[in-house]
Amino acid sequence: VQLQASGGGLVEAGSSLRLSCAASGGAFNKYVIGWFRQAPGREREFVAGISWRGVTTSYADSVKGRFTVSRDDVKNTVYLQMNSLKPEDTAVYYCAADYPALSTTPKYWGQGTLVTVSS
Repeated sequence: VQLQASGGGLVEAGSSLRLSCAASGGAFNKYVIGWFRQAPGREREFVAGISWRGVTTSYADSVKGRFTVSRDDVKNTVYLQMNSLKPEDTAVYYCAADYPALSTTPKYWGQGTLVTVSS
């Protein structure tokens, strides 16, 4: 499966952004999709994940209550709604797909989209 992340940009603290991860080339609805991010000088970290058919979601503690992950299996797209953005959310955001569960090294990765939050 091929993944294409988009929606990043430069915003002020407190703003919102919605990232999209469009998939092609596979049975998208069977994959668990995760969002990860990597800030400059830091290791990549898990942000959010959503299971097959969106039955379950999970979030890093740092984004709980501010970010929401959702999926549209008709459009083969997963979304990450990011509200109340903070400067520490600045990073390149990647979507990834895995099966049957989301591992720390998912099988498929998108190319990343940069989110910059100014203070």
